[in-house]
Amino acid sequence: MRWLLALLLSTALIAPGLADGDHDRARRAREAGQVLPLPAILERVAQDYPGRVLEVELEDEDDRWIYEIKLVQPGGRLLKLEVDAADAHILKARGKQREREDH
Repeated sequence: MRWLLALLLSTALIAPGLADGDHDRARRAREAGQVLPLPAILERVAQDYPGRVLEVELEDEDDRWIYEIKLVQPGGRLLKLEVDAADAHILKARGKQREREDH
């Protein structure tokens, strides 16, 4: 679990699609308190959506910072969540059951 948290805290996973300028803007937003730290976001998400985090992205959408989180819940359900980075409010949750292979 510690390695997962360390991996999630790495800049490459938090914001892989951000250009250097966007990365700097995201850092400034975090330092200004406009974006909650990722551990706080993941703690909030886990309350309602337990599972294993696969990917996290931080995006600026129309001057609003959004964490996009993909996770797998127990039983194999894949979820994509959009979370307001300022207050950890879940904005959107979409999911689907993962296809199972029976051997």
